[in-house]
Amino acid sequence: MARIVDSPFSHIDKEVGGRIRARRRVLGLSQTVLAERIGVTYQQLQKYENGKNRIGSSRLQAIAQALGTTPAELFGNIGARGGAVPEFDQINQFVGWAEGLALNRAFARINDDKVRRSILGLITSLSKDGAAQT
Repeated sequence: MARIVDSPFSHIDKEVGGRIRARRRVLGLSQTVLAERIGVTYQQLQKYENGKNRIGSSRLQAIAQALGTTPAELFGNIGARGGAVPEFDQINQFVGWAEGLALNRAFARINDDKVRRSILGLITSLSKDGAAQT
């Protein structure tokens, strides 16, 4: 039996695990809380999120349900050849930073569409000019 690291699909396990981690963090759930909801240890959930252990279909359904999503959404836009979509890598990296997660949560609480568009314009302008970089 081939080890997961030898498998041509191990990168898919990492992508799905990354999506689980991103969704969990956006919802503000700890690994311990999500693990309890799906009936595994937090260490096992860590292995799922890192792509070290494969997730069975029934467990994936339980994870999706606990995260208020579907298994299909956890697969996202993994390409037909199994490659990751670069935009997801950026999103996953963004919510992996404490600042990115805080910015995302604060932005989601803004109800005024005009204010949201203005903030988006500011951030877009800063990122193009490189002024947001240190």
